[in-house]
Amino acid sequence: MSTERQAYFVTGISTEVGKTVVSAFLQLALDADYWKPVQAGDLNFGDTDRVKAWTGMSEDRYHPERYRLRTPASPHYAARLDGLAIKLEDFTLPEPGGRPLLVEGAGGLLVPLNEQQTMLDLVLHLDLPVILVSRHYLGSINHTLLSVEVLRGRGCRVCGIVFNGHNAESARIIQQLTGVPVIAEVPELAEINPTALRKLAATRPPSVA
Repeated sequence: MSTERQAYFVTGISTEVGKTVVSAFLQLALDADYWKPVQAGDLNFGDTDRVKAWTGMSEDRYHPERYRLRTPASPHYAARLDGLAIKLEDFTLPEPGGRPLLVEGAGGLLVPLNEQQTMLDLVLHLDLPVILVSRHYLGSINHTLLSVEVLRGRGCRVCGIVFNGHNAESARIIQQLTGVPVIAEVPELAEINPTALRKLAATRPPSVA
């Protein structure tokens, strides 16, 4: 973990598992800053814009993306279409602002950044512990266990799992088999807005070590 500040890398067991809404929840709960290093597609209203809208936090809590790619695709391919090549050395953590920092990845752990490196390599490059977002669906137990195994195999510290949605048995067996603490459970909200997320953050605060 970076010695400059308390910071976490938020990744998911797959794409579309709720990393962004979980990041918004964690930002409110931890009173943190937010950084999305790579945004692929949705440049008019990307993940940073969504988190801003969902939390209602001020502009100074957000750091600009290092890469803004036009195509909603794997970063390596979206960058190629834009005539770019993503390099790990281009990424450095934003300057400490006296608050924790949440870094949200793009897609899952092994999404390619370029022809040789993946999102997991970015986690290692930034030297951050991981908060893993899991969503309950058929096969999600396997995907969660595989993600934890891959992270540990590369020497990453998994400091907690956040479940998007509720399935008591899936959560139980995942925690039993991995030993990773479940730090929060975010229900699937009918409407995502600052009021709903602030209430959730106040009533279900995460315990992140």
